[in-house]
Amino acid sequence: MQIKGKTIAITGGGRGLGRAMALEFAARGGNLALIDLNLADLEETRAQCASHAVTARHYSCNVTNEEAVSATMDAIVRDFGSLDVLVNNAGIVKDALLIKVKDGAVVGKMTLDQWNAVIAVNLTGVFLCGREAAERMVRSGQGGVIVNISSISKDGNAGQTNYTAAKAGVAAMSTTWAKELARFGIRVGAIAPGFCATDILAGMTPETLAKVTGPVPLKRLGQPAEIAQTAVFIVENDFFTGRTVQVDGGLRI
Repeated sequence: MQIKGKTIAITGGGRGLGRAMALEFAARGGNLALIDLNLADLEETRAQCASHAVTARHYSCNVTNEEAVSATMDAIVRDFGSLDVLVNNAGIVKDALLIKVKDGAVVGKMTLDQWNAVIAVNLTGVFLCGREAAERMVRSGQGGVIVNISSISKDGNAGQTNYTAAKAGVAAMSTTWAKELARFGIRVGAIAPGFCATDILAGMTPETLAKVTGPVPLKRLGQPAEIAQTAVFIVENDFFTGRTVQVDGGLRI
């Protein structure tokens, strides 16, 4: 798919990887529909995208709310005339050990609220946005591309039972959707980033940063722009579907 002139919706588009991907698509002439809950962040991303002389709009939407997601996708189609690409990027973390043990006694555990919150945004939100986007792509008869953001943690990461379950589910859904939607001209791929230099990691001390990057063969964090370049590859390569691209500096956790 040629990106110029296409409508690209990005959830979690206010900052971090979402902003980096939005700017990469805007630089290639794509029009951006930015979805998030933080309006200040959304407006900043919108303004940066608009500087590339493309159309950029923002939409406040809770991706865990079925009615809100449906209404937002309708608004995007109404405002832009099409929905060609969806990037499912919105996500949260609420890390905790499954059980925390001290001196042989269980002193803590991951709460159901921690589990439900992460599953709701990182898995159910991807499902809802993907389903509604696919419906509108089928209606248009023009096909489309869905890019889901998974994580290196999909293979299991201590302290992230909720997050790893969600991100493994995202990778599996991507393969399933690719099989189901190919006959409608819709391709689906996923990206599993490693540790990247986003706001979440910005406050790390040099000592903590060294511990994080130590096991990475390339000995550094990934840059948001490098993940954005991968999203562009998936959209532009018409023979790519049903796979998860790991962009992690060679790290295996």
